[in-house]
Amino acid sequence: NRPSGVSVLGTGSHLPARVMTNADIEKILETTDQWITSRTGIRERRIAAEGEHTSDLGAAAARRALEQAGISAGEVDLILVATASPDMFFPSTACVIQSLIGARKAAAMDISAACSGFLYALEMARHMITGGAIRYALVIGAEKLSAMVDWSDRNTCVLFGDGAGALVLGPRLEGRGEGILTTLMASDGDFGNILGVPGGGTRLPITRENFDQRLNTIKMLGKETFKQAVNAMTNASIDALERTGLSISDITCIIPHQANFRIIDAIADRLKVPEEKFFLNLALYGNTGAAAVAIALDEAHRSGRFGSHDKVLLVVFGSGLTWASAIIDW
Repeated sequence: NRPSGVSVLGTGSHLPARVMTNADIEKILETTDQWITSRTGIRERRIAAEGEHTSDLGAAAARRALEQAGISAGEVDLILVATASPDMFFPSTACVIQSLIGARKAAAMDISAACSGFLYALEMARHMITGGAIRYALVIGAEKLSAMVDWSDRNTCVLFGDGAGALVLGPRLEGRGEGILTTLMASDGDFGNILGVPGGGTRLPITRENFDQRLNTIKMLGKETFKQAVNAMTNASIDALERTGLSISDITCIIPHQANFRIIDAIADRLKVPEEKFFLNLALYGNTGAAAVAIALDEAHRSGRFGSHDKVLLVVFGSGLTWASAIIDW
């Protein structure tokens, strides 16, 4: 029988132990804590240790989510890993995580949609469960973006950090909320040039001749990225509300992509909601890409920011351009 809905059965997250503060960055770049904080809202970020990979972060987050859900790794049918910083091109980071956690029967694959990947994966897993193809899915956002930044570029290196978040999806539980009410995703490849990593793929392999140009690191046009992020995330929020017939006042907690506090401030203004309705951990972790919303969801869930039958709005934006949103009746 096909389930009537899909519930989040458990959440988990994992952050590397090493903390890099703005004061630490002051020692390697001509910048200040005040400059970074006033423009981004970021005070520190986590940096993976040498030998600590994206798959390690994702596996740790997955174990916590499975523990909370009361589901064994052996029961998982599907593992989707959203990442822009995989261990390698192939095999997928999802397959590495499958091995690490012992999810022997799970199909596994990566989702490449930059910072939007976690909600892209959520939508895919949701439909596979309601379609009857699978019962339990593990959706993970994991990034080691510290390996992809140019540490001489103060406009980008201060923004990013490492970490992972995960959730377990399954058929809707009796006595709980309605589960995932809606998910949506969108993209506009015409703006793909404003944020990305130009080198390292087949279009522009890294060679001895171009190595010093650091083409395999994150490049961003800040002003244009800001504009597109605000527009896309505002519209995605409104679209999700319209699909469900809800108003913004029905939402208990909004969990946005954790990229820049100015972006979140602008979205709050456009949606006409107080910033207190947003859950933010940006100051502590920076932008952790596809992991950002996943980590924030776990922290908000475990800290009691919302409870049973509360409605949570998730909204993200990423390179591609990509954007997505979801509403969950917890």
